[in-house]
Amino acid sequence: MLRGIPNIISPDLLCALAKLGHGDEVVIADGNFPADTMAEKGTVIYAAGHGVPEILRAILSLLPLDTYTEKPVALMKLVEGDTCKTPEIWGTYERILAEFEPEHHEIEFMDRFDFYERAKKASLIIATSETAIYANILIKKGVVL
Repeated sequence: MLRGIPNIISPDLLCALAKLGHGDEVVIADGNFPADTMAEKGTVIYAAGHGVPEILRAILSLLPLDTYTEKPVALMKLVEGDTCKTPEIWGTYERILAEFEPEHHEIEFMDRFDFYERAKKASLIIATSETAIYANILIKKGVVL
């Protein structure tokens, strides 16, 4: 065990995060996301029993978002014709992002299949047990100063 590392961060996840470089992307996926199918480039780490918000909070306590890109965060926008309302979890993400990156956490909303194509290039996919829909979030790692 190490000081300052949130206990939700497993040793495998800590190692994967430590290997990330500036500009690498991480997908924190909900329970419906096809993580193994999407992991063409990167690693899949399983965070079973945990939700996306708690993993996002733990990760942002360890690494910054990329300040050299306009929108260092991406979400999958609602599919046209879907009858669900704006997911409440997006508000949760906004609060977490504002807490850790108050000046730079702009969000890009991507079509479903564009999000999937980008996820295939991600360096890391963290598969959670999140049950909220449209809960997948992609973050771009910044420079640690």
